[in-house]
Amino acid sequence: MSMINIKLNNMDLACPAGSTILEAARTAGIEIPTLCYLKEVNQIGACRVCVVEVKGARTLVAACVYPVSEGMEVFTNTTRVREARKKTLELILSNHRKDCLTCVRSQNCELQKLCIEHGVDQVRFADDELKAEIEASTAHLVRDNSKCVLCRRCVSICKKQQDVAVIGANDRGFATNIGSPFGRTLGEMACVSCGQCIIVCPTAALTEKDDTEKAYAALADPKKHVIAITAPAVRVALGECFGMPMGTNVEGKMVASLRRLGFDKVFDVGVGADFTIMEEGTEMMQRLETGENLPIITSCSPGWVRYCEQYYPEFIKNLSSCKSPQQMTGALIKTYYAQKMNIDPKDIFVVSVMPCTAKKYEIWRPNQQAVTGCNDIDVVVTTRELGRMISNAGLMFTNLQDEEFDPMLGISTGAGYTFGVTGGVTEAALRTVVEKLTGKELEKLVFEEVRGYDGIKEAQYDVAGRTVKIAIASGLTNAGNLLDSIKSGEANYDMIEVMGCPGGCVNGGGQPIQTGFVQSFNDLREIRGSALYKGATDSRHLHKSHESPIVKEVYSECLGEPGGEKAHHWLHTTYKEQPKYPGLAAEQKK
Repeated sequence: MSMINIKLNNMDLACPAGSTILEAARTAGIEIPTLCYLKEVNQIGACRVCVVEVKGARTLVAACVYPVSEGMEVFTNTTRVREARKKTLELILSNHRKDCLTCVRSQNCELQKLCIEHGVDQVRFADDELKAEIEASTAHLVRDNSKCVLCRRCVSICKKQQDVAVIGANDRGFATNIGSPFGRTLGEMACVSCGQCIIVCPTAALTEKDDTEKAYAALADPKKHVIAITAPAVRVALGECFGMPMGTNVEGKMVASLRRLGFDKVFDVGVGADFTIMEEGTEMMQRLETGENLPIITSCSPGWVRYCEQYYPEFIKNLSSCKSPQQMTGALIKTYYAQKMNIDPKDIFVVSVMPCTAKKYEIWRPNQQAVTGCNDIDVVVTTRELGRMISNAGLMFTNLQDEEFDPMLGISTGAGYTFGVTGGVTEAALRTVVEKLTGKELEKLVFEEVRGYDGIKEAQYDVAGRTVKIAIASGLTNAGNLLDSIKSGEANYDMIEVMGCPGGCVNGGGQPIQTGFVQSFNDLREIRGSALYKGATDSRHLHKSHESPIVKEVYSECLGEPGGEKAHHWLHTTYKEQPKYPGLAAEQKK
């Protein structure tokens, strides 16, 4: 790597050629403040909060886009720089609704943090009459443009990483606003509900639709048997809501807190993942045998499924008909558990804790009722929402003693545990499919080729005399590129795993929000994902879904064989093509 020498605040510094001033400063332990910047996503120098002085330059320059050069002298904390940043923040506040005491992002708002750090103790240009501008047409998201700072992070993530591009900058000048084209609501667009825009928003301009009151109402109803279920990725992120290091596995404290919130049972969606492997693995083996509808494509990620239905409907036939682990867990609760406990399914209320905002949409999809008249899942709350519920209840989360899931549907295998990481579904499926097809026990559990956080990964394995070709995509832009290569004939596979969010569920749209600087210079996917892999090894005695005693018991007592008639009724679903432009389609129907 070629290095160049600069002076930073009168200190000599060697940094890689091609670095920006922002990146060079970080290597010297200096965090230059940013607001619009997200590394490799949004590097546009628009907000001007990151300005610095460069000797010889006539004006202050944006550190996030200004490249270093040999002999450059940079100053990051002069009076001129501090005054410029403070004035910029005051101007941003002049068009920002200031209800910080009641805002859901209070104490986790990048604008608030910057104003405190830069001594903005009064708002000289404020419009105190600024009103809320609420748009809440989807199941998962609330937009309030009165809190938007026009950073365009959401626009960039939606277009570059998710290939959806349903939002952008409308109008010009003082009238500029972020929204959908032609004044349409987000519900009229082909939004996939992934929530990636929420986790990159620096303020509360974008938030998940809060469903905690529905959970509270169920907990307060003496007629309801209320069950919490939690996804694997939640346990390696929830601790961040309470100041714990990123990647801390808080499974035991999470279970303890849910019991103290009043839930009658606490189950693990990892169990649903184990059933997903049994059903999807069976489906995969059948398709490999017949050669029909290959490649089989995973259906665990509702954001991906919706993207497929809207943007690549020709691949709907390739989707596995399996419900997602969340829906399978809910279905088993409303059927198997209800029968075992002699409870009317209509009296059971299931609250699903998810790292994913698309799950809020998924529960209302057609064919998600294993019991007629009862949704498999009643309400979804995100990791962030659970964090708020715990805080509101006065629970001292970090002091709680670890507790275990309730056993009936609470003990997953290591295979189910890894579903939260890109490649985890594939690895879990291979552990079962390879043993079923070969009739031999695996020599090693880990399939190294499917691990890692590249946007697209490929692998192939010799299974029972047949070469099985596999591809894994995370992030919808990567998924689209992969499908395009299949359509063009450049590639062919037997199995494809797709996660709607880059890195998988560990980086889902419902996870705790970190600042743009933290997101830019830390790989949250790797940090949280590594914790899941470690937990799958350290805290699980069984590592293959088909070895799970719960799986064996439910199939033996109730479901029969994987892929059988009852299993299809309870654990499978259907898909259909969705309009790419729902608003236009609605108008045409009129």
